[in-house]
Amino acid sequence: MSATRTTSRPVSAATTPLSRMTALARAELTLLGRTRGALVAALFLPLVMPVSVRSAAKEMDLAEAGLNTGTLVLPAAVGFSLLFAVYSVLVGALVVRREELVLKRLRTGELRDVEILAGTALSAVLIGIVQCLLLAAGCSVLLDLSAPSAPLLAVVGLLLGLVMCAALAAATAAVTRTGESAQVTPMPLMLVSTLGSGMLVPLELLPDRVASVCELLPLTPVVTLVRGGWTGDLSAYEALGALATAMAWIVIAVFAVRRWFRWEPRR
Repeated sequence: MSATRTTSRPVSAATTPLSRMTALARAELTLLGRTRGALVAALFLPLVMPVSVRSAAKEMDLAEAGLNTGTLVLPAAVGFSLLFAVYSVLVGALVVRREELVLKRLRTGELRDVEILAGTALSAVLIGIVQCLLLAAGCSVLLDLSAPSAPLLAVVGLLLGLVMCAALAAATAAVTRTGESAQVTPMPLMLVSTLGSGMLVPLELLPDRVASVCELLPLTPVVTLVRGGWTGDLSAYEALGALATAMAWIVIAVFAVRRWFRWEPRR
């Protein structure tokens, strides 16, 4: 009696949400390295912009606000990294991938919608984290900045900023028609945040009414928490207010993405 030969079929390795998002993030990093404009915005501008803040600091009475050059420049540097390396780059990536039908094709596979968005954002978020760590180390050495008095506040502020900028990028991509216009649509938030979120001028040096309005801007709570983490003079009430403002913007951005984000080219 002859033996029956059986051939086993290759079993594909089971994938997890983390492995799928990691693979997508690696692909995004590869594509980012091939896009010169996005690479400059992500790696070069956030490291150069703080120099202008340091120059402007010489014209301010920072002692009146209880600050010094280091506690002005570092939160501003973190803000620039979030705006350029995370928010701006991610808006362009999402719009281009949508227009090239990449997002549509990804939805036909194992990836869920939230995994596609998170995986696409993961590369920019990692770049933002590395930049912020390098900027903190650089400010400590070059500006004689001491260790943070309340490091937990700084960490929470950075994490909230990363999540918020990723969510706002997806919301901005929802109203951006083409890859060319993706260079323009992030500008309003970037300009308003740069001028009014305490990055160039501390809110303590602004008129009270103007400062009250600026406190509601998306990036203001991030700058407030990071700065408070270093100075240690942020009260519990101010910290909770900053946390509430940041969470409110994250909720608004997530709602906008769920309601209006498009997976196919806009016509």
